[in-house]
Amino acid sequence: MDKTISEFINLLASDAPVPGGGSAAALMGAQGAALIAMVAGLTQGKQRYAHCQAQVEEVLREAAPLRVELLTLIDEDAAAFQQVMAAYAMPRGSDEENSVRHDAIQASLQQATQTPSRMMRACLKALRLAEMLSQGHNRNATSDLGVAVLSLGAAIRSAWLNVLTNLGSIDDDDFVTSCRTEGEAILAEALPLADRLHQGVLGGL
Repeated sequence: MDKTISEFINLLASDAPVPGGGSAAALMGAQGAALIAMVAGLTQGKQRYAHCQAQVEEVLREAAPLRVELLTLIDEDAAAFQQVMAAYAMPRGSDEENSVRHDAIQASLQQATQTPSRMMRACLKALRLAEMLSQGHNRNATSDLGVAVLSLGAAIRSAWLNVLTNLGSIDDDDFVTSCRTEGEAILAEALPLADRLHQGVLGGL
């Protein structure tokens, strides 16, 4: 999270195990939340947009913690994947070692699944804020709102890929069902919303 942009991109391009797609997804989401805050900030206090100031204030309050959460998830995703790798590297010579290793793998996979699930939740909340801004915002920042929407939609889709990757190796059927049900519900709301907002942006340019 604290690396320069070039350092982060170079790490993504390397053969280092982290950061990977999950951290990239969190960064996409953080960028989306940041742009939403920017659009709201450019609208705040403008007489021309007096009719939407209450919504703008709400967006500013709610966008900040989402941005922080998504930034934090960049590192949390990397840490979760490192835990998965550590679990797979545990000894497996005896039945007891195999059992301990299996339990550690399952626990780490569940943690690694919860991280992108949190990304999806945060990005959906941010998309709802974008919807509020679509009803009234500084028109000079319409394209920025569009980039925010596209970033958040891509982040949700990307995080879902990471959820699915982990679910395929998890034995706990209840956990798998719960994560899949929640993820599919988020997709069902978020993707049509992102599409509508994107079309609205295009219509306003």
